[in-house]
Amino acid sequence: MKKLLFVSVMFIAFKLSAQDQQIKDIQSTASKKVEDDTSHKKGWKTGLLVNLGLAQGNSSNWAAGAETNSFSVNAYLNLHANLKSEKNVWTNNLDLFYALITTTSQGTRKNDDRIDFFSKYTYKLSKTWGVGAVGNFRTQFSDGYDYNKTPKERTSSFMAPGYMTLAPGVDWTPTEHFSVFISPFSGRWTYVGIDSLTGRYGLDPGKNWRSEAGAYLTAAFNKEIFKNVFYKGRLDLYSNYLDGKAKNVDVFWTNLFALKVNKFLTVTYNFDLIYDDDVRIFGPNNDAPRTQVKSLLSVGLSARL
Repeated sequence: MKKLLFVSVMFIAFKLSAQDQQIKDIQSTASKKVEDDTSHKKGWKTGLLVNLGLAQGNSSNWAAGAETNSFSVNAYLNLHANLKSEKNVWTNNLDLFYALITTTSQGTRKNDDRIDFFSKYTYKLSKTWGVGAVGNFRTQFSDGYDYNKTPKERTSSFMAPGYMTLAPGVDWTPTEHFSVFISPFSGRWTYVGIDSLTGRYGLDPGKNWRSEAGAYLTAAFNKEIFKNVFYKGRLDLYSNYLDGKAKNVDVFWTNLFALKVNKFLTVTYNFDLIYDDDVRIFGPNNDAPRTQVKSLLSVGLSARL
């Protein structure tokens, strides 16, 4: 009887230990990093991150007031290809954002839209300092509208505007997660392919291009800031020497927070801020610049390839 009791206790303990190990394995898998990767030491490393978010709502006879039906979908695609050697580092990153929202009262509207390609080459002079160049291209996929006007007025489209920046300079990378690139003399070009929109983005009548030369700074941060919470952000500052408004610094700041719930489910929050002194379409007389802010909270499926 005692032997049978001993064997039973040992069997139960073994099963509990196995289950505990399985739980630990599941927790370990769920807590794997989605952005921070310091294992890449040499050669090419490529990757793809896809995030798709959906939301749906409806109401009937709701006294407090609500949309009868609403549906939203947003997609985020990140592709990167990075090359490392003893002295050379070349990072390439393409971010694609698009979101639509449909409501009973307002129909379908665009809620987010961005194409952002960023490339940086650095030749290492020391562990933290280097020299190199940055290239950045930004535009959007489809038409955007001002719905406060009747009829609605088109405000943007693909390559209206499109921004290109080329900047040689100095790179400071104190850690794997943070870097600052400074260029005292860089070029930036704004292209607006639709004649009726050129005035909205500071271009002279009859011209589709505007060239600028000025100082450029870009700072990037990418790290797991809390357990299973990841932050990716980039701040671009540009001061144009040519228009006599060097003190009016243009700002482009993009932020992505991601909470990894499990292997496939992710909660994301995007926050973007833009200030462009040449975009003077705000205020009572539609002739003043303003700080532009946009945010999007999403729960969706995420996959990394």
